[in-house]
Amino acid sequence: MMPTNPSFPGTPATADGSETVVWVETHVTQGACAYPITSSTNMGAGYQTAQASGKKNLWGEPLFFRSLESEHSSASTCEGFALAGGRVTNFTSGQGLVLMKEVLYTIAGKRLPVVFHVGARALTSQALNVHCGHDDVMAVADAGWGIAFAKNAQEAGDLALILRRAAEEGETPFLSVQDGFLTTHTVENVRLPEPELMAEFVGDPYATTRLRNLMNPAKPIMSGVVQNQDAYMKGKIAQRYFTDRLPGILTATMERFHALTGRRFGLVEPYRLEDSEYALVGMGSLVETAMATADWLRAVRGLRVGVLGVTVFRPFPAREIVEALRTVKAFTVIERMDNPLAQSNPLAAEIKAAFADAAAGAPGSTPIHGLPAIHAAAAGLGSRDVRPGDFVAAVEEMERGGRRTFVLGIRHELALPPTEDPDVRPRGAFSMRGHSVGGFGSVTTNRVIATILGDLFKLHVQAYPLYGSEKKGLPTTYFLTVAEERIRTHSELAHVDFVPLNDVNAFHLGNPLAGIAAGGTVFIQSSDADPAAIWKRIPDEAQAIIRERGLRILALDTQKIARETTSRPELQVRMQGIVLLGIFLRATPFLSRLPYTDDEIDRAVERSMRKFFGKRGEAVIQENLRAARRGFSEVFEVPVPARAHEVAAHD
Repeated sequence: MMPTNPSFPGTPATADGSETVVWVETHVTQGACAYPITSSTNMGAGYQTAQASGKKNLWGEPLFFRSLESEHSSASTCEGFALAGGRVTNFTSGQGLVLMKEVLYTIAGKRLPVVFHVGARALTSQALNVHCGHDDVMAVADAGWGIAFAKNAQEAGDLALILRRAAEEGETPFLSVQDGFLTTHTVENVRLPEPELMAEFVGDPYATTRLRNLMNPAKPIMSGVVQNQDAYMKGKIAQRYFTDRLPGILTATMERFHALTGRRFGLVEPYRLEDSEYALVGMGSLVETAMATADWLRAVRGLRVGVLGVTVFRPFPAREIVEALRTVKAFTVIERMDNPLAQSNPLAAEIKAAFADAAAGAPGSTPIHGLPAIHAAAAGLGSRDVRPGDFVAAVEEMERGGRRTFVLGIRHELALPPTEDPDVRPRGAFSMRGHSVGGFGSVTTNRVIATILGDLFKLHVQAYPLYGSEKKGLPTTYFLTVAEERIRTHSELAHVDFVPLNDVNAFHLGNPLAGIAAGGTVFIQSSDADPAAIWKRIPDEAQAIIRERGLRILALDTQKIARETTSRPELQVRMQGIVLLGIFLRATPFLSRLPYTDDEIDRAVERSMRKFFGKRGEAVIQENLRAARRGFSEVFEVPVPARAHEVAAHD
């Protein structure tokens, strides 16, 4: 039960997962040692920026930051920092995490309570990929570290605090994992932990006995020694003293956090499982999409479907998982990796082992009578989109007692093709899918829009770019959803209301109007001010969709406004995106429902501009403001001509 008036409910803001981690770590740690690697780079850059600007932690100490020549070196430097009793962090991903593996064992063996943050990333296999996968984390799951997964930006920040306290009490290092790009770069509504909460919850590193200086010459101790046959096994098994206590410490820490903040965490997170016949099981951002889909399956199809989010992977919560799933007919474990040479992928294999122990009556396990059907799926590798329709297909497969192993989201003989891809956004949501070019400033504008709507108009927002390995000068897609309820979908938007086309070539690269709602709005960047000429350049297929769905067409020459607004060549391209901010505010229906005048909206935009561009000086702020204002006031509508036969019939 949530506390009625928690002492520390958090400060409302909009931020991505990287920013919430930086917010916490720059307050509670003394230093960070890191090597930049996508998708964790923004965390390291954010920490380094704070350090370079002279920020001090909660206890008045200047922050320390060191960028090393490799991830292995950065982990070794963290080891030395922690050996001397310091509170330190690291940020890494993918191959970088694997390169650290040798050092991870020694950090765990020396019981150093560090917290490393991971933007989970697919490992380079048949090809390089910089996007989300869980195989990097699973590659180091045997190194003796605790491991926890955040499913959104809020949890990424909260777990940074929870795991820090648990690591220091349990004298065990932790990996705090969030999905690369899908969480690290997705802007959402969050409640940032208050400095007073962080100071109370984690504590002064010098005032606590949880941190020990093993390099203190007044209390000499040897670490990292050589042990032969007579001693090594004794030292290794003796460490179970620490690991056996860890589940209890984690649970108590999470309960303490809940009492202070009202935000509840557990080793696992059951959702609507009380009466469920079927369940979806996973880790990370796909869990929230599964929850929204389960609600849809119950409301529309009458199926009793629930979800189990596994927050903590190490120590593995076997008893809690069996307790949550023992009454369902079947469940599917969905994982962002594929290891076909193993019995199953890691999470599925451990869940099967937990149920086998329970069925055999192993001491400490939950008694069960019969086993659910256990299905396992690979999905979302390399940030392949995991859609509501994929979860629907998995439930349908469980219903018919189908294959126990399958894949989702691609065409393959093992894949389940989706029969329906429902819209599981909150009721009344307004979504934008933009098509632009890398370097045009559209991704920054997307963040600015989200900030304005979230921070100032108190709406729920979610904004994220569809990044590729190559960006500048090439096609880019970006997404934004605005709603009056929390947004739980972490997939590409197939149902949209507004499609801005900063890149007019989008019509020739696919169908940018796919999924647009009837009565929706399309913006077209055009150097032509003649509505008839703009309409004529729209391909016939797109014209047919526009007419069929009753779409509204807006146009403006954003490039011209950018050139006229700033004389700085390096800003002219990016300024086009800021013009789109004004166009969006003109097109969205939300502002018309809210009690704000144009002047109040303008002041809100200015506050947001100062937040994003303040460090670049007043001139840049004013240029961006002029660009947004001109987009708002100068965008014009392109009338949709009647078909020739309709004109003749009217005559």
